[in-house]
Amino acid sequence: MSSSSHKLVIIGSGPAGWTAAIYAARANLAPTVYIGVPKQDPGPILPGGQLMLTTEVENYPGFPKGITGPEMMAAFQEQGERFGTTVVMEDIVRCEFSRDPAKTPHTLHTSEGHKVLAHAVVIATGAVANWIGLENEMRLARSGGGVSACAVCDGALPAFRGKPLAVVGGGDTAMEEATYLTKFGSVVYVIHRRDSFRASKIMQERYLARPNAKVLWNKVVVDVLGKDHIEAVTLEDTQTKERSRLDVGGLFIAIGHTPATKFLRNTGLEFDDKGYLLLRTRSSATNLSGVFGAGDVSDSVYRQAVTAAGMGCQAALDAERWLAAAGVH
Repeated sequence: MSSSSHKLVIIGSGPAGWTAAIYAARANLAPTVYIGVPKQDPGPILPGGQLMLTTEVENYPGFPKGITGPEMMAAFQEQGERFGTTVVMEDIVRCEFSRDPAKTPHTLHTSEGHKVLAHAVVIATGAVANWIGLENEMRLARSGGGVSACAVCDGALPAFRGKPLAVVGGGDTAMEEATYLTKFGSVVYVIHRRDSFRASKIMQERYLARPNAKVLWNKVVVDVLGKDHIEAVTLEDTQTKERSRLDVGGLFIAIGHTPATKFLRNTGLEFDDKGYLLLRTRSSATNLSGVFGAGDVSDSVYRQAVTAAGMGCQAALDAERWLAAAGVH
């Protein structure tokens, strides 16, 4: 088994990971970023994170005409590499964190069987949107055909304005996304498999107060229709099993996110009750020395590219200060 040693390893390649790399590289920490490999689970998981499934990014400062998610991530990577970041296209699949990483580095294991030693580690693996798992849903999500897992990211795009839109879900996230979409869609349907919402009362009331809000109870989406762009969904009644067609110009999946922390279980790291990496202070420091969290892997609230990038900046600065205090040169 081959091994390599580093002052700083960054796991993950979304806005948080690349921003951490840019700051760390400029601080002469010679960071190495493990960007991961493409996979399906059930939807696509790509190096670069969820922005790789976003066709237009219009709310990131500095891009007045917008930019595609893949273009943005390519630019982030290019900027990181410009300052000397090393990029490795492997997954980190197991971690053995040291109690005294200044003297005995953390040990990370890759999907290719390599052992990686690092005094400091930034975890920026993000969170993956939960999808229904339908073939056409995935196809149109990948192609930018009107299926999305983030209304706040995509809902204001011209393609969705003035059209009937649908949100799948019944929790607070679904209510928040549906309420946001009522500003743009001609009508916004919330499709829910039960006859009552799990969302808080105030979130329900906020959505239901909108004149273009409608709820379809006891319904599940069993197919997504449309060749290049969504045209309709096929619904199935959970009680009668009767099927029907609902014409929509956009479908937003709001059934939660799963933080990419499975490989971190049983390592001594602390997580919140949703499985996100727990940061007890405003810094990026975890409960383990020399281990820092950044982006959606430790943020279940905002989940935006710009907030993830800000957290990546924090993590790099925190890691730099920790390394200096620990005497790692």
